[in-house]
Amino acid sequence: MKYCAFLRGVNVKGTNMKMADVCQVFKDAGMENVASVLASGNIVFSSGKTTDELKQILEKAMSEHFSYEAFIFIKSQQEIENFWSSNPFEKNEDLHSYTFVGNEGIENILMQEFENATKTENEDAKIVNNIFYWQVPKGNTLDSTFGKILGKKSLKDQFTSRNINTFEKILKKI
Repeated sequence: MKYCAFLRGVNVKGTNMKMADVCQVFKDAGMENVASVLASGNIVFSSGKTTDELKQILEKAMSEHFSYEAFIFIKSQQEIENFWSSNPFEKNEDLHSYTFVGNEGIENILMQEFENATKTENEDAKIVNNIFYWQVPKGNTLDSTFGKILGKKSLKDQFTSRNINTFEKILKKI
């Protein structure tokens, strides 16, 4: 099966690593056809193991190799296609659209956080097929009230986010 591992907190706030090194850790852990997509911690690979097995193996390997607490979310090729095709927002050059990859049920927690947040003009969020999508004007991602929860320590092991365009790049590489 083909998968993509989404690493949380890579190449931000002092957790820097070269994707070639990350790919080598994946290969050393038994993954095949390993390649990175962008420098934000998206690793495509093949394996016969389950996502639960892969999460355990890869988080341990990454934590040991890079001496940090690794949080990895693994999705199958089919799940990634679903993330891409379920996007409820139309492409708009003035807006960023993000998709959140995480633990089961995280979309409901994120929606509650979004509903409680002060919103900027044209900021919106939707849940489609149990996936949380967020659209925000360019330049407001980290400044928006909701954007600030992206770094919330209590949620760090629950999800990671990617620009919707990243999913298109992953699908081309998978």
